[in-house]
Amino acid sequence: MSHYLLIYDLADDYLSRRGEFRGVHLRMAWDAHAKGDLVLGGALGEPVDRAILMFKGESPKVAEDFAKADPYVTNGLVKAWTVRHWMTVVGDLAANPVRP
Repeated sequence: MSHYLLIYDLADDYLSRRGEFRGVHLRMAWDAHAKGDLVLGGALGEPVDRAILMFKGESPKVAEDFAKADPYVTNGLVKAWTVRHWMTVVGDLAANPVRP
């Protein structure tokens, strides 16, 4: 099991347009969490220009599939997205704990 960060670059009009798609987006996110795929997610504040969702799985596919189906992506609220492997080493949820 590894962690993957799904990083969204948000459109300039994200805040004014998200209301129309927020219910479906949040339902998808909570469903992914209930399945054990999505650990945490949310937008960065001040400025609200990015969002980060932390997934866990055997490959980045779980995060990629989420992004491809997300109404924020399919309706242009996300300008670009990327998935990055995150080598977590500290904390109770770390995929690869390393202790001194």
